[in-house]
Amino acid sequence: MSLHPDYKGDYKYKWTNLPYLKLSGLEPLIVTPEVNFINIGERTNVAGSKKFLRLINEKQFEEALSIARQQVEGGAQIIDINMDDGLIDGKEAMVNFLKLVAAEPDICRVPIMIDSSKWEIIEAGLKNAQGKCVVNSISLKEGETQFIEQAKTILRYGAAVIVMAFDEQGQADSYERRIEICEKSYRILVDKVDFPPQDIIFDPNIFPVATGMEEHRRNALDFFLATRWIRENLPGAHVSGGVSNASFSFRGNNTVREAMHSAFLYHAIKEGMDMGIVNPEMLEVYSDIPKELLDKVEDVLLDRTDDATERLLDYADNVKGTVKEQKLDLEWREGSLQERITHGLVKGNADFIEEDAEEARLIVDRPLQVIEEYLMNGMGVVGDLFGSGKMFLPQVVKSARVMKKAVAHLLPYIEASKEEGSNAGKVLLATVKGDVHDIGKNIVGVVLGCNNYEVIDLGVMVPCEKILQVAKEQNVDLIGLSGLITPSLDEMVNVAKEMEREGFTIPLLIGGATTSKVHTAVKIEEHYTKGQAVYVLDASRSVTVADSLLSDKKTEYVKAIKAEYETVRTHYNNKQVRKEMLSLVEARANKYKIDWNTSKIVKPQLLGTKQFENYSLEEISEYIDWTPFFRTWELAGKYPNILTDEVVGVEATKVFNDAQKMLKQIIDENWLTAKAVIGIWEANTINDDTIEVYENGNKITQLHQLRQQGKKAKEAVNISLADFIAPKETGKIDYIGGFVVTTGHGIEEHIARFEADHDDYNSIMIKALADRLAEAFAELMHQKVRKEYWGYANNENLSNEDLINESYKGIRPAPGYPACPNHTLKTELFKILNAEELTGVTLTESLAMYPTAAVSGMYFGNEEAKYFGVGKIEKDQVQAYANASDFSFEEAEKWVSASLNY
Repeated sequence: MSLHPDYKGDYKYKWTNLPYLKLSGLEPLIVTPEVNFINIGERTNVAGSKKFLRLINEKQFEEALSIARQQVEGGAQIIDINMDDGLIDGKEAMVNFLKLVAAEPDICRVPIMIDSSKWEIIEAGLKNAQGKCVVNSISLKEGETQFIEQAKTILRYGAAVIVMAFDEQGQADSYERRIEICEKSYRILVDKVDFPPQDIIFDPNIFPVATGMEEHRRNALDFFLATRWIRENLPGAHVSGGVSNASFSFRGNNTVREAMHSAFLYHAIKEGMDMGIVNPEMLEVYSDIPKELLDKVEDVLLDRTDDATERLLDYADNVKGTVKEQKLDLEWREGSLQERITHGLVKGNADFIEEDAEEARLIVDRPLQVIEEYLMNGMGVVGDLFGSGKMFLPQVVKSARVMKKAVAHLLPYIEASKEEGSNAGKVLLATVKGDVHDIGKNIVGVVLGCNNYEVIDLGVMVPCEKILQVAKEQNVDLIGLSGLITPSLDEMVNVAKEMEREGFTIPLLIGGATTSKVHTAVKIEEHYTKGQAVYVLDASRSVTVADSLLSDKKTEYVKAIKAEYETVRTHYNNKQVRKEMLSLVEARANKYKIDWNTSKIVKPQLLGTKQFENYSLEEISEYIDWTPFFRTWELAGKYPNILTDEVVGVEATKVFNDAQKMLKQIIDENWLTAKAVIGIWEANTINDDTIEVYENGNKITQLHQLRQQGKKAKEAVNISLADFIAPKETGKIDYIGGFVVTTGHGIEEHIARFEADHDDYNSIMIKALADRLAEAFAELMHQKVRKEYWGYANNENLSNEDLINESYKGIRPAPGYPACPNHTLKTELFKILNAEELTGVTLTESLAMYPTAAVSGMYFGNEEAKYFGVGKIEKDQVQAYANASDFSFEEAEKWVSASLNY
């Protein structure tokens, strides 16, 4: 059978000028051409997950929520929720689950797909879904009247809709039937219901191929052609589908299934399919599929030969589980020079890159051409795979290492020829004055560098004047600021003001753990009107943002950003107006009350300080919480489940194994030195919010704590950490502890060694491990304090998982965190602990700790002590803090700026 005459291998769907499909949970999802493909997670579908079905059946909704969270953390941009099962009350289950989802910001930030074959369940879901959701699905199978009624209801709720290619005669199973049903459905929705075209998503039915039945030969081809027809003839409409259906005939043969999914998506996306359900773990990189297998798979998908099915089945019998193993040999070295260089970059294999770069240098006119052509062609493939979600950050960082090794080999030849190359743009990156954290910034630099940007990294604690001076001297196109601690936010505002004063117009990128879109819109943008400040959520977004700001579409992009930030400001300001606050007097009157006559106060075994030198790294490593380690690499998921996650499990396992290997070296070869100091002293609360600390009966310092001032619901209280220490007027002696730990000494020489070898991957790895060890050290010390040095929980017997879940008595809040947003407490803690001398940890002018792998905080032993967030405070509390801390009002205001409500 010949191909459809319109089918050409080089086709790429062109988007219309109609409005984009806009969905939302707590965050918007706008389906633009740059998005490429929206992956829908279906593990919260009782038909798609046996575990989810069991949990819903047993009404274990809290555990079922973890599956939804894993879907979002794993990269699903929409989560499909389906409760259709004979043993479940689908309507009740849908409502209950959606209500729980709405209370989980980590989950409900993405849009919901309400999926059911029962209209009553869909309607119940529409009443309880947050944001703008998608209904899956409606069709003409029950006739036009019901179709219109359902569409009108969906429109009234403001949702988008998936329309199945199904009518009263049955499912569309040919090209002609697909376009017939989809066109009729579209015309009814647009012309009779007035449904927005961009909110219509068609599912033209993906059916299995290679079944051996003649009528199934064109299943994939007809889907491709119908997809193109829909996108070209039904303006604004989108196309979705379940990709795994296509490979149903090859169950048990993952080699063929992965290749088929990849090839199917490759052609479907070019034709205009822009969303669907696909398991990334069951997806081979299209360019990595062995040519013989790819040819046979595409023969089937595109119906290129009469015997395509038979030939693929014969091939499949011989390759079960073998194809991936073949990739471990050096067959790829038989490819062309470009293929070899690209393979090395994509796989992060630097074994032959200098050899290949030299071979390329000898055949080009100028050494720089090797970078501009061969290397950038390969990195273009890396960028495309990363942008489409087929490569993850650790792989990209490894690719950058290969790239840097090749460039280092070529550099002497380039310098000798005095060549200057072209790049996508010049970006200056800096961690702002007073801040020493740079892992996130370094990752952004790597990702931008992989996309042909010239990156000038000024490092950490960079003053404003140096940032602007270098920006002028180097004529940069973008400035990127990073910061982790809250005082960094104020310094970013300062840089924006200075850029405005000095007449800069280039874009200003804002990123880091404490930054946000709200802070950028509310605090920074207004001070930089000559240019544009843009918040960058993480490294994976940096290239898209940079490209947009330096392209010919910059004007439109900046206009959209300004409009979005104006909306953010309006929402923020309205929210502030609605927030009802108490005076400090009222908040103190509503404080957390402990009955100090019955509350147990345990006298510590240790009073004063105790130093720990060169503590065992092996013992510390047993306390590591690995989940945040994966977040460093932008791999979302909870350890250990992340290692088997459908989306990121394979790459998470690789980076985890690399971490274990380096951790063993760190321990065996003493790469890092662990130091700590702890202290426990007598203490009492005075004036409701200030903790006085005593040694031998003499006051040695006071630690002023902030109190919640937001008006609470009935019976809720306004907490301060001071509430967990006995007031002086009770006549009881209470106690408080403090600590500083670090595992960062010695790290610099190893970072320098890796960077000299152009090895960003291991440079980032050792920083991430040092941070994990520091947190683990803090956890270990807290356990020792509870069981030994204070001894209020000397019978405690908890697992590491229990420790991570904080299943113990007492707390260890850190300055700068929600319960204690005031960083200045570090200065008092360091003073009474003599921490700088005993641990070698110093404080910057913004009170960041150096080495960065360090943790400090306080110990509270009361069994009622708990973590909370202070939230916003008013001027009267700032004044009280100033009075108690010997600051001026302006100085006090500076240090609690992140908490101000005015």
